Amino acid sequence: MSKIKIVTDSASDISYKNEDLYDIEVLPFQVTIGDESYTSRVDFDNAKFFELLEEAEDIPKTSQITAFEFGELYGDLFEQGYTDVIYVSINSEGSATYYNAVQAKDQFFEDNPDAAGKFNIYCIDSKNYSAGYGYPVVEAAKMADKGCEAPEIVKYLRDWFENGVVYFGLYTLKYAKKSGRIPSAAAFVGELLGLRPILKIFDKQITTDDKVRGDSAVIPALAKKLTENIQEGSPYCIIYGNDSSLRDAMAAAATEAIGYPPADFYQVGAAVAINAGPEVSGVAFKTK
Repeated sequence: MSKIKIVTDSASDISYKNEDLYDIEVLPFQVTIGDESYTSRVDFDNAKFFELLEEAEDIPKTSQITAFEFGELYGDLFEQGYTDVIYVSINSEGSATYYNAVQAKDQFFEDNPDAAGKFNIYCIDSKNYSAGYGYPVVEAAKMADKGCEAPEIVKYLRDWFENGVVYFGLYTLKYAKKSGRIPSAAAFVGELLGLRPILKIFDKQITTDDKVRGDSAVIPALAKKLTENIQEGSPYCIIYGNDSSLRDAMAAAATEAIGYPPADFYQVGAAVAINAGPEVSGVAFKTK
């Protein structure tokens, strides 16, 4: 009988509730702020991190999850009797974490030849961030709970990531410019004119898809992107930062635009907020 473990990392922004409810292993990123090092989701929650981010003189930095950490995890899960491990990673363009997971997989089977045929490790590059992979990971965990086999779950995930897209608007470019990890936003020159970029994450790439004038135009623009691009009838999620009123406004606009409410809400955590800032609105869904 299969025993499947779903694993991801903290840039997926999965809620603590879903982490516990569906027994998902969420590997935390290490965050350095000034001279202090923290473990995301352990040493702070999102509210506390937003405070630390606002107070920080320099942009905080995240460290990739190492091959050693993955090797330890694979060994532990093998000892616990799991037959399949499905790890879904942060966008490989933004972190070497995915490649570390693959390296650790190869090393594990080299060190444990007896595991061949008894233990399977699937490493999947989400090509995205936040709800762009957090939502399908939760759905994958639900599938495992219902008794679906690993190949079926992997097929679902790979299909999602071939078509998954995130659109999000930044209300300030302060953090994008400091971090330099969102090149198209960092290069955006319209902030003094009140212009706000609408960014698109698809197939590993972050691009400026549109621009609007003023904060009030961000959510309508995102709702339009959703309406124009979503696979008919498929689920979508709301991405938000430190302002729950923006979350609610985005949900209302999206519901009115396509006729049904979001499947879930994802608040950006440390790994995303460091680069995008805490003031964001966004939607994640499968595109046509």
